[in-house]
Amino acid sequence: MKAAETYALSLDQCVNAIIHTGHLRTILVEGYIGSGKSSMLPMVAEAKPTHIPCYFDCTTKDLGDITIPNIAHMDDGSGYVQYLTNEELGAHHHKPILVMVDEFGKANPAVKNSMLRFMLERKIGGYTLHPDSIIFATTNLGAENVGDMLPPHARNRLVFVRSKKPTAEQFIVYGINNGFDPSLLGWCKDNPQLFDGFENVKNPEDNPYIFHPQEERRSFFTPRSGHAASDILKQRQHLDDHSLTALLMGAIGERAAMDLMAFVKIGDQLPSLESIKKDPQNAIVPTSAAAVCMVVYRTLSQMSRDWVDAWMTYMVRLDTEAQGMFVNGVRSEKYSHRSVVMSNRKFTDWAMANNYLFGGDKV
Repeated sequence: MKAAETYALSLDQCVNAIIHTGHLRTILVEGYIGSGKSSMLPMVAEAKPTHIPCYFDCTTKDLGDITIPNIAHMDDGSGYVQYLTNEELGAHHHKPILVMVDEFGKANPAVKNSMLRFMLERKIGGYTLHPDSIIFATTNLGAENVGDMLPPHARNRLVFVRSKKPTAEQFIVYGINNGFDPSLLGWCKDNPQLFDGFENVKNPEDNPYIFHPQEERRSFFTPRSGHAASDILKQRQHLDDHSLTALLMGAIGERAAMDLMAFVKIGDQLPSLESIKKDPQNAIVPTSAAAVCMVVYRTLSQMSRDWVDAWMTYMVRLDTEAQGMFVNGVRSEKYSHRSVVMSNRKFTDWAMANNYLFGGDKV
């Protein structure tokens, strides 16, 4: 394994590095297609509320989109050329800004050269950025062969960081906190190979779900397309199975869509949340492990203070693996309803009696 892969950072680690060093040097985050690199801008912005967030997409820009000449006039009537900058770069604010230069590797050569001065010297046109301003850039892996190429002089001006693909666990935690469809999350837990990198797959057919540069796949699974699949599944009640399958194929690929649809059918066994709330002692307990998994994920994503008691009564009827899955989901530092559950008396009593279930996978 190459050193760049060994020292690859998670998105959270990339964000932390940008927060603390991005005002000194421009970090370029290099990572897989659809792995969530673009989500770093709001994450950094949340940690830096005094900075004005700015987004600059290099794939849509030509040299004239960065600066344009303007004739300015002196008091004596003489003129000079003044260069005005694109407002997307934020230099005109004269305040600390946070700039994400997205898809830098796909920029045309003229744009690359112009942006390098901006990223290295923190100057653009006639503007000099506020010294607290943060700039970072993103690009896809050159090995993916999707046009992301940087010459040596460009690489030498930036701090390159390799980002990891999110793991299934990280994706599921994110999905729980953002209301993803529980069928998708359960399927991801059963198929961790969805989050593999293509470098570790010699034969593309060994993992038919993901992008591989040696085989042209119209669609494939990434965290980004997984999010799209979740949005589609949420509209299932308005779609026939044929249409639903076609849409999922367009989002995550043929093989993944067929497998996910089979998993979705299992979800039809799920008891409604209302039935669990009303009668947790007698609500249906699914027979398949996949369906139980979906019940747990759905509960984690929709938990509220008024029904923790009912859930705890129902949960003890599930097998210990499902109970452990729930408690480890609650214990995740990023779980948005953590305090709601952990402050409940029934939960704390159960946790004290069953602490052997803690640990292992968090979700």
